[in-house]
Amino acid sequence: MKNLAGSLPASASAKPADSPASVGAKPLRLGLLTALVIGSMIGSGVFSLPQNMASGAGAAAVLIGWLIAGAGMLMLAFVYQTLTTRKPELDNGIYAYARASAGDFVGFNSAWGYWVSAWIGNVGYLVIVFGTLGYFFPVFGDGNTRAAVLGASITLWIMHAVILRGVRGAAVLNAITTVAKIIPLLLFIVLAAAAFKGHVIAQDFWGNVKLGSVFTQVKSTMLITVWVFIGIEGASVFSARAQRREDIGRATLLGFAVVLVLLMAVSLLSLGIVPQGELAAMKNPSMAGVLDRAVGAWGAVLISLGLLVSVGGALLAWTLLAAETLFTPADGGVMPKFLARENSHGVPANALWVTNGLVQLFLIITLVSSATYQALISLATSMILVPYLFSAVYATRIAMRGEGYAPTDNMRLRDLLIGAAATVYCCWLLYAAGPKYLLLSALLYAPGVLLYGWAKRERGARLFKPFEVVILAALLVLAAVAAWLLSTGALGL
Repeated sequence: MKNLAGSLPASASAKPADSPASVGAKPLRLGLLTALVIGSMIGSGVFSLPQNMASGAGAAAVLIGWLIAGAGMLMLAFVYQTLTTRKPELDNGIYAYARASAGDFVGFNSAWGYWVSAWIGNVGYLVIVFGTLGYFFPVFGDGNTRAAVLGASITLWIMHAVILRGVRGAAVLNAITTVAKIIPLLLFIVLAAAAFKGHVIAQDFWGNVKLGSVFTQVKSTMLITVWVFIGIEGASVFSARAQRREDIGRATLLGFAVVLVLLMAVSLLSLGIVPQGELAAMKNPSMAGVLDRAVGAWGAVLISLGLLVSVGGALLAWTLLAAETLFTPADGGVMPKFLARENSHGVPANALWVTNGLVQLFLIITLVSSATYQALISLATSMILVPYLFSAVYATRIAMRGEGYAPTDNMRLRDLLIGAAATVYCCWLLYAAGPKYLLLSALLYAPGVLLYGWAKRERGARLFKPFEVVILAALLVLAAVAAWLLSTGALGL
């Protein structure tokens, strides 16, 4: 696909709101965009959510954590809705909003961080798929045996071949798997509600001494809640392929509402079936253990099968998102030109090959690495916090300046408050992530500088502006600190 402005930078491109999104590809309607949002958010995280939340928090803190996450992510959802309305000329918001706000290098890093987060998350998805199959077939172990890596590799390249046949076809398949994955979640909620016991959730409602203060408990839930909400920006990433611009915001809010209800129900109902201490010690996917306790062994089998369908759909959605995240910046001149090439079906094929090639490499690395699934998703989550922050800051900035607003537009103050609230929430998440994963993130951001330099030299453009040199220096210093700490064993996954 090419943007309707051809090879112009995204910040300069403009197009009619209802024009076709891509040469050689049918545009995506509201239903498919919504399915992409839900499909990318509901993956493996929800199936491990009961144990993940209970491991560091009591029921009260879990509830408070959801209220904070729900409010913060709602603000972020409104941010993406606002930006697609006020800045319809900008495609692939994760990249374009950061670039429009602070220039090429910041825009590149936003896209790079999002892309790295996407494919690292995909490695984690494949590991947990075959770890779950290990429940039925011991040869797959915890998802990192030779048989598991071979199975994951075959799965990866079958999915690769499906996507190469067309983005819309892959989006339709994702919509089907999205419906299929919601069914076991709804069944879990119904069965868990029937087995719910008030006295169980009342035990240590405010936590215990081992969990620390309520503030500490709430803080422990933050990266988990972000992980299960990642994908809220999915429709914005595919903005260039949307049939109608207004559908992007609608899909974002619809997807968010559905997922929030499902996630809160799963985590809170579980605490009414299994006491917090026991739930914290459960093996993942912990939803299986909870349903086993509620209805018997068939419940665990049901959830395991549901996880396989869910993660398969999420893997498809995130591979689409990752390829698109490389393609748009390449089309806009901040990534190498070869990443902007498409095949005859309108698929960014080169970006797809690079993405899945790295997934394959890291699958092989899992054979010798001690990195766990939980560590992979924590790292993927921390990588995406900076792109989210850039989007929130940009929404605040255009509301302050009145860009895209009529002089009498009374929505400007509302959008300013929403942007400011989303910015505060993103900063809180960076604080909650802690220094470990932020340092590891810097180590993964740093290699992107080489790709950025390659793109700039291809076009004979100036590499860095003065303020970008400052950003580069800070990034390299943090990466060097992370590398040194890793070498000494003081920092690790």
